[in-house]
Amino acid sequence: MAILETQGLTYTYSRGTPFEKTAVDHVDLKIEEGSLIGVMGHTGSGKSTLIQHFNGLLQPTSGKVILDGRDIWADKKKIRDVRFQVGLVFQYPEYQIFEETVYKDIAFGPKNMGLSEAEIKRRVLETANDIGLREELLERSPFELSGGQKRRVAIAGVMAMEPRVLILDEPTAGLDPAGRDKILSHIKTYHERTKNTVMIVSHSMEDIAGFADKILVMSHAKLFCFDDTEKVFSRAEEISEIGLDVPQITKVFLDLKRQGLDFGKDVYTVGYARDLLLKQLAARRGE
Repeated sequence: MAILETQGLTYTYSRGTPFEKTAVDHVDLKIEEGSLIGVMGHTGSGKSTLIQHFNGLLQPTSGKVILDGRDIWADKKKIRDVRFQVGLVFQYPEYQIFEETVYKDIAFGPKNMGLSEAEIKRRVLETANDIGLREELLERSPFELSGGQKRRVAIAGVMAMEPRVLILDEPTAGLDPAGRDKILSHIKTYHERTKNTVMIVSHSMEDIAGFADKILVMSHAKLFCFDDTEKVFSRAEEISEIGLDVPQITKVFLDLKRQGLDFGKDVYTVGYARDLLLKQLAARRGE
């Protein structure tokens, strides 16, 4: 069942001026409940504009955004409720931290939802655990934490609202490889526990390749493709042509294919490549 859907979604900036530009052009898609989706696109592709429509930060120039079967703009007075159901974490969310303690910062969203103190506490503790924040950190000032910890606090603040759809815009931007892997691992833990829909916007095909079940690719304001990860990477050469950098391991196997060594598979993670090569070697040895 689709939790989120767009029908002919179009958005034009600065309409009626010399600077008019269509950032999202007649996008139709259906996002299934519980899915884990990577959102890709070159700079200016429209991906950031697209995700800002999902929780009503932008209103379509034309077309619809449908959440759980209802047009989110059918009643403008209820758009605040939409933002509790579709949580959006912007790039560098740690700059939005402001509370005295980590606990209070994570609890800010649930408190605004009018939840009981017991329910708020449950959400804060569960989310802190999901995102890898030790309980003893909850009473510390968030400004005393490391950069990676601050980002996890900010992400936890949106997670704690338990939105049915969680969207993260470049959650690993600016982090070192260890910090990036840690953030992605914690987001996956959250997804496995809640079974809610999670969407991650990223420039890194390496990150998305081993993480997402499906990938949505935007190009020049249009939906280029939206399919299972394996099927998207079967179009690696097309993806490269629209300005996206495919994973290094995919490039290696594309080069092998050009040299006549076609493994007949779409390789996009190192682990999968290793297993494929070992299987091929075993077959040649007759094992």
